[in-house]
This record gives sequence, C-alpha cells and structure tokens, in this order.
Amino acid sequence: MRILLTNDDGIQSDGLFALVDSLGSLKNDRGEQLHEIWVVAPEHERSGVSHAMTLKKPTKLRKLGEHRYSCSGTPADCVIVAGLGVLHEAPDVVISGINKGPNLGTDIIYSGTCGAARQAALEGIPAIAVSCASFGDNLEYGGLTSFVASNLEKLIALWKPDSFININGPSTSCTDLCAVWANPGKNRYLDNLKCFDGADGYTYCFLAEGRQERTPDIYSDHHAVSQGFIALSLVEIHPRALHDTALNGTSVFEAPNLHSGSEVKH
Repeated sequence: MRILLTNDDGIQSDGLFALVDSLGSLKNDRGEQLHEIWVVAPEHERSGVSHAMTLKKPTKLRKLGEHRYSCSGTPADCVIVAGLGVLHEAPDVVISGINKGPNLGTDIIYSGTCGAARQAALEGIPAIAVSCASFGDNLEYGGLTSFVASNLEKLIALWKPDSFININGPSTSCTDLCAVWANPGKNRYLDNLKCFDGADGYTYCFLAEGRQERTPDIYSDHHAVSQGFIALSLVEIHPRALHDTALNGTSVFEAPNLHSGSEVKH
C-alpha cells in the first residue's frame, strides 16, 4: 500500500516520526516492508491554517531523504503537490498527524491536520486525520500509532467518499485502546486578545490563551476521549445548507410589485 503522511506540526514533529516508525515497521511474510511510505509535510508549523492553500506564489519542495520532503506551504498544499509533483499519482491513503493536541468538535474547522485530510478526500483519496487529544511537551503516541497501524485496512474500509475519518485519542503507550464512534462535539471559544501599539504605527494583536465551553453530549468526541477511549468520527467534507430543501428554486423575498404605489414618471 502506498501511504502519504503529512501534518500541520511540521516535518520535524514527533507525532509524524511516530507514524513513520510504526507503519514502516510492518512486514509481510517474506520480511519485506509492507507499505511504501511517503512523507510530504510543512517545513514549519502550520497549526490553525484550516484548508488554506498557496495561490499567489510558488510552493517550494525540499527533498530530505528517500520518500521524504518538506514543503513551504500548508497541509492542504502538501497533499496537492505530493500527488501532482512528487508521487505523480494518487496514494492509496493519506494520513494526517499525529497532531500534538486535540482536534475535537469545532476544532475540525480550524485544524490544518483536518484540512489536509479534507483535501485528500476532495481528491477521492481515503483520508484519516489523527490527533493526540492531550497537551504537553512529552506526549506518548504509542497507543495511537498501534491503533492506526494494526487497523489500517479496516479504517480504509470504513471510509466513504466525500468524507474523512477523524481520530482523537489519549497520550499513552497502552496498545489495547478501545475506539468508539462519536459525533463531533460543539465548542464555544472564549478568546483573549492582547494588543500593543508599535512605534511603526501598527497595533500588534496577539491571540492569547483563552478557554472553551463545550456543549454536554455523552455521544460526543469530547466525552469519548475524556473516558479514555479513542473517538472516531466520519466527517462530511462538503458544506450543507440548513434551510428547508423544499425552498430550493423559490424566491427568498417576495418580488416587489412594480405596479403598486405611486405612478412611475417618464
């Protein structure tokens, strides 16, 4: 199987290395590497860029080793240039991660990790986003890498066109984690902005650490992870309208009556 790995934490991310090591260690009956693994990841951290793409300037690639490249662009760029400029054909699956920190619920909108998976799904490629739903500098990725590596074919079988699989799990070396289906939860972000006036006439605004409020839901990915499970969601990639579909094709507002009111003067 040809696997493309990417992320939004950058080419030097521990979570990316953990996936490379775990998937690369899988062997067939003849002792040969089971999968052909390619890495195209951002040269620097690109967290929070969502599905941003580089359009007005070139995206630069640097070959770092066999099947390993850094990219000047975003995670979505990585998927595009990997298929068109590196592999020259679609991989069998794209795995984005393992992200340092959660991508739960509303986080999916902002996540560069999920943006890469969404781009792959838009291209018709089975796509999986994987995140370690913990914070800290010394995260343990063993549990998640074991889950992905041992269930890769089953995960691909779960994938459906126009979707990507979003996986969040705890920081642990435990290799017998249980995965449960979960809905993406709803987050409300209470942001904190710090601003400073610069001598150059600009006001510099920094998005500082805030807090989140989460809508209680025992079937949400937030709740599943809080109980020590791996949360798995199949996320639709296309925007969906919330108005009644019976309204489609009808006027939104009543057309003005040109014959009412005062007479039109010529």
